[in-house]
Amino acid sequence: MAARTPRPTGTPEDLGRTPGLRERKKQQTRDALVQAAHELFLGQGFARTTVDEIASAVDVSQRTFFRYFANKDEVALAVMAEAEDYFIECLHHRPAEETPLQALRASIVKAWRDLGNARASGPGSITSALELMRMIEDAPTLLAAHLRRVTEQERIVVRILAEREGLDPREDLRPAVLAAVFGSVLRAAHLSWTADREPEGPEGMITLIERHFDQLGPALTGHWRTPGQHPGAGTPGDTPPS
Repeated sequence: MAARTPRPTGTPEDLGRTPGLRERKKQQTRDALVQAAHELFLGQGFARTTVDEIASAVDVSQRTFFRYFANKDEVALAVMAEAEDYFIECLHHRPAEETPLQALRASIVKAWRDLGNARASGPGSITSALELMRMIEDAPTLLAAHLRRVTEQERIVVRILAEREGLDPREDLRPAVLAAVFGSVLRAAHLSWTADREPEGPEGMITLIERHFDQLGPALTGHWRTPGQHPGAGTPGDTPPS
């Protein structure tokens, strides 16, 4: 994802300042556009929703819409961008004694839990993020935009891990390898959640993410078959090919 400063309402932390009236009004307009777009996308589909419809729902002009968002993809992914930015912020502040994988895992769990506690509904809410995850899989153009953001976020993660460990990522491939593995585990967890539609809510997603990470070590080391099982025999109860 593109590096940017997380907006104040996107994190549950107290940033220690009170925004001015103009800033609050701009934030309200942005939030209204995000919420209107999200509701329209869920109601009639991403492809059928136009920028004009989103702007009209908030009673602003198309020109105003483009002051806040470059296109329809960006306003749709704004919900996920909040969570992604907060995850990066969490990773920056993980204790140095944690291993890179521990830091990544703790950061994603903290991001989901904190954002879930901070805002359960409304623009930028964890509920909206969960709804968006399901919508992304059904909209090819939105999925492509999301994957581009994921690729950029992976580059940021590589840089942070390399800085934490005092490595040059051009010479040491471990930050890049771990960032790629981490992203793939999250993607697998998200796909599992959207396919099964269970368990619900942020805590359900956290449980699913933790379950996937618990399988990372076993998946990377040793054989997967049970002791004594012949290679290629399949699982117990399988009928061998004739």
